[in-house]
Amino acid sequence: MPRRVLGLLSGRIAVGVLIAVALLAILGPLLAPYDPLEGGSDLLAGPSGAHWLGTDYLGRDVLSRLLDGSRVSVLGSVQVALVALVAGVVPGILSVYLGAVFEWVTLRLADTLIALPFLVFAVAVTALLGNGIPQAMFTVGIMISPLFYRVSRAATLAVARSPYVEAAIIAGASVGWVVRRHVWVKVLPPIAVALANTAGVGFVVVSSLTFLGIGVQPPAPTWGGVLAADLGYLTFRPWAPLVPTFLIMATAWACNLLADAIRDVSGAAGRTLLLEKERRRVAA
Repeated sequence: MPRRVLGLLSGRIAVGVLIAVALLAILGPLLAPYDPLEGGSDLLAGPSGAHWLGTDYLGRDVLSRLLDGSRVSVLGSVQVALVALVAGVVPGILSVYLGAVFEWVTLRLADTLIALPFLVFAVAVTALLGNGIPQAMFTVGIMISPLFYRVSRAATLAVARSPYVEAAIIAGASVGWVVRRHVWVKVLPPIAVALANTAGVGFVVVSSLTFLGIGVQPPAPTWGGVLAADLGYLTFRPWAPLVPTFLIMATAWACNLLADAIRDVSGAAGRTLLLEKERRRVAA
């Protein structure tokens, strides 16, 4: 699948943007020309040779704050996606095989999580557990997990009713063997699409929470926090919100573009190829 994704122009663009964002998260704090927490006497200054993106209301270098805050923003979105993946896929697959009670309980729990406003719930849990990115992102990941639950469950149901899977179970194959050899190959493409979409959603959620001052302790920099600070001084720096807004939009757009590319390569042709591989495995 990775080669087929990179074979599409949209896939190459999405991967290129996400690699650039990942490099910002890894190297950004090291590339920051100034201490992102240290203020100065030059307040709300415009772009110059000393400060490429100017300074904020405390005289802190905006470029340094964006570079240093990229790590928190990216890691937060990754945490959301991974928590949602684990909390949704595992019960989604097991709900097909562990009986009616487990299926009913997990379905009702998924319906309950869908009904809750996750942003409000994340704020409440953060207030209860403490203001920090891990607590907030764990909560958001749990709230988004029903997406993975329904995707993995639907794909597993389609495979579980296939003749070759039923034949394997009749022959004495265990549930774990069936999941590893047959179910996972079928479930992986839609999960990959959901994971890419969730990473984009998680990034927007991280930026929204940090914009509101939730999940991060000031004066720690984040892209959402820098955007919030810039909006308070539009009279002096009307162009300032453009850079953090562009970074947030470009990252979320790249995640969605990658999801579309994965969906394209795992369409009808991809499904046919996977089914053919399954038939060969059963025949062998």
